[in-house]
Amino acid sequence: MLLYKNSFEQTYYDILSVKEDASYEEIRGCYRSAILNSHPDKLQKTTEMSGTADLDLESGHRFLKIQKAWETLSDCRSRAVYDSELRAARQEDTGTAEDDVRLEDMTINEDDGNVLELFYQCRCGDYFSVDSSELGEMGYAVSREGSKISLQTTTPHTTLPASVVILPCGSCSLKLRLFINADTPTSYSI
Repeated sequence: MLLYKNSFEQTYYDILSVKEDASYEEIRGCYRSAILNSHPDKLQKTTEMSGTADLDLESGHRFLKIQKAWETLSDCRSRAVYDSELRAARQEDTGTAEDDVRLEDMTINEDDGNVLELFYQCRCGDYFSVDSSELGEMGYAVSREGSKISLQTTTPHTTLPASVVILPCGSCSLKLRLFINADTPTSYSI
């Protein structure tokens, strides 16, 4: 169970698929690519052929999110304010954790063949846990090949920034800060 679902909400950097330390040129290039791929005029032909209004509404919403991300990240002052607010929000979410662990430190338990649960024992005897479906919501896919477990991003050719997730203990009030580094390929042997 995840305690802070907002700890993995999409940031403007996620929307534009850039790292948080990206240069202005990198942000501009990714913005241009994203805006061209989601522009309503370009997608209008597709929705007219398929006849789905939901797709049109969703693409319009995505287009507006890309625009807002660009407006914020393209201006150095607004980007500095946004980065400051982002850091403050992350410190609030991660400031109360009892322990810091990496994904590699978690133990793996297979629930029903489809869902993999990763857990870490609390000092009270219960566990902190996160399952593969929750990691999927964050943009990570957990897969099993024989006795090897792998973690990849769900969107090919996209790198996600390092994530911090706060996990509560199942019994006591302690919390765990779980670090997931998307740049480092992660695999386990069980």
